[in-house]
Amino acid sequence: MLDDMDRRIVDLLAANARISLKELAARVNLSSPSASERLRRLEDRGVIRAFTVEVEPQTLGYTLQAIVRIRPLPGQLSRVQKLIEEIPQFTECDKVTGDDCFIARLFVRSITEMDEIIDRIGDKAETNTAIVKAQLLKRRLPPL
Repeated sequence: MLDDMDRRIVDLLAANARISLKELAARVNLSSPSASERLRRLEDRGVIRAFTVEVEPQTLGYTLQAIVRIRPLPGQLSRVQKLIEEIPQFTECDKVTGDDCFIARLFVRSITEMDEIIDRIGDKAETNTAIVKAQLLKRRLPPL
C-alpha cells in the first residue's frame, strides 16, 4: 500500500519524470535524502518500473493510428505473436480473452503501409482493423 507521501511522489513523477530530486523533495516537503530514499523504496517495491519519455508519433510521420483485433488461425498462435513482436509499427499489444487473441495498437504513415503490415499477418490470422479518429484518453495511472 502507498501512503499519502508516496502517492504525491508518484503523481509528480507521472506528470513530469524529469523533475529534479531537489524539486521533487521541495514539492512534497521532504529533504532531498528523504525523498531519494522514498523514491528508491518505490523502485525496489516495483511501484515505479521506469522513468520514460513520451513521443508524439505524428512528428515522426506516423499520421495514422489503428487498433487491430487479431484472431490467429488454428495452430498459428505463436507465429502470429512472434510476427506482432517483430513489426515495430505495433507499439502495444494485449493478449485477451474472447473471440480475438490479441488487440494491438499500430502506427503507420499511410493506408498502404497499414495494408502491407496487415497482409503479413493475413495468412496466419483473421484481423479486424479500426482507424483511430482521436485518442480521447491517453494512458494514465490507475487510481493510487
